[in-house]
Amino acid sequence: MGYRIIDRESYYRKDVFRHFSEDCKCSVSMTARIDATELYEYSRSTGTRFYINFLYILSKVLNSREDYRLGYKWQTDELICWDVINPTQYVFHEDTETCSPVYSFYHEDYDVFYRNALADIESAKADRGYRLDAAGHPNWFDASYISWLSYDSMNIELPDGYIYLAPIVNWGRFREEGGRLMMPVTVRMNHAAADGFLIANVFRLLEKEMKQFCKILPS
Repeated sequence: MGYRIIDRESYYRKDVFRHFSEDCKCSVSMTARIDATELYEYSRSTGTRFYINFLYILSKVLNSREDYRLGYKWQTDELICWDVINPTQYVFHEDTETCSPVYSFYHEDYDVFYRNALADIESAKADRGYRLDAAGHPNWFDASYISWLSYDSMNIELPDGYIYLAPIVNWGRFREEGGRLMMPVTVRMNHAAADGFLIANVFRLLEKEMKQFCKILPS
């Protein structure tokens, strides 16, 4: 859980951060459809899970820029940047219609990440508890797949005045549009940490990394 403290006086977004963490506390959610065709075809041809492949790419994207790794330590009123952030994924239990949070570690090595994430999922299926522990996992971001719907918009609200800087990302079922598989993705970030450019950039990076992922990994 390594991190560095950001000097707010030299922080390049210091005025924006102050305004949206003091004067106008709010968040921004943006939904867009991204082309998942190549990643779906790659996953099918390699016998790997599309879900875990996308989770890996998402984790890689959010770790690629400091803006997405920001955190706030309310105990000391410090703005920090985590060395790495990890995904909190979820397992849905069909029989009880409940879910279990799963804390997975991001690893840059795809094979290591895939193997560990798969084991985490199987362990959560057996355990079935709702063991949410945000305090014990401060550098985790929320990554949730809404498998029942290819939605058009989504909004996530957090308590007013609560400075929560980690990204919250949801994605739904893809649907065919013009011969391509388009998948809805929603990115929620605190406005103190990100504006329209930074949030839109997540979608751009996702599509870029998805193409690169399918190109460089062996089929």
